Amino acid sequence: MAKTKLLIVTHEMSPFLELTKISEITRNLPQAMQEKGFEIRILMPRFGNINERRNRLHEVIRLSGMNIIIDNNDNPLIIKVASIPSARMQVYFLDNEDYFQRKQVFRDKEGKFYEDNDERAIFFCKGALETVKKLGWSPDVVHCHGWMTALVPTYIKTIYKDDPTFKNSRVVYSLYKSEFSENLNKNFAKKAVMNGMSEEDTAVFEKTDSIGIDCGAIAHSDAVVIGDENIHEDVLKYVKNSNKPTLAYNLTEDFENFFSFYEEVTQNELISFA
Repeated sequence: MAKTKLLIVTHEMSPFLELTKISEITRNLPQAMQEKGFEIRILMPRFGNINERRNRLHEVIRLSGMNIIIDNNDNPLIIKVASIPSARMQVYFLDNEDYFQRKQVFRDKEGKFYEDNDERAIFFCKGALETVKKLGWSPDVVHCHGWMTALVPTYIKTIYKDDPTFKNSRVVYSLYKSEFSENLNKNFAKKAVMNGMSEEDTAVFEKTDSIGIDCGAIAHSDAVVIGDENIHEDVLKYVKNSNKPTLAYNLTEDFENFFSFYEEVTQNELISFA
């Protein structure tokens, strides 16, 4: 029986970047699934405060060299990789001088939310999917963690729906406590449109606060994980009304439940674990 292929897309992961509980989950969950026989790939941004020398990052020349277009601008994508020897897992880092070479992550040193966080998210989501295509690796499950990955479900279910790499992929989106109170750029949905898409495809992101971003991600996901006990009630209501398979928060501490959840999702028996 072929191994289940699990792609983890996240903006943080221990030990490389530890901002919230997401970093711990994205470190331990893939290892637990690998021990269950899953084949794992992990993608995250190479933010400027990730120490390349300490973490032994090095560029993957065969994957680098692509340009990601945002708002009619070409943005070079550099791919780097590091290994976690104790887990035999590789992590691919997406880098770009303009978007990620800063000492802070989402806010400047004065605490101001970066005005281009919308474009940084678009770059990361587009770049992540193009990188997986270049790897020639077709995931059975794409598990997105955190708001910065919110466009991945939309891209997979629209522009990539017939792509051999993703046409059979199931998308899971994990919800976490809101990480920002500001709004992304009001033109986020419009900027996110790729060639071959229409503005209708990204209309789910018309509202650019954290609630709107999460709901937009859920709209195109196949299943949802409640990854935190402090999820906004409007988001929880949206999840309930969507009738999508849901892994409840009280079940997330036991990784065995993720294994069962992934298996159900990939076998089309979409039931709720709430």
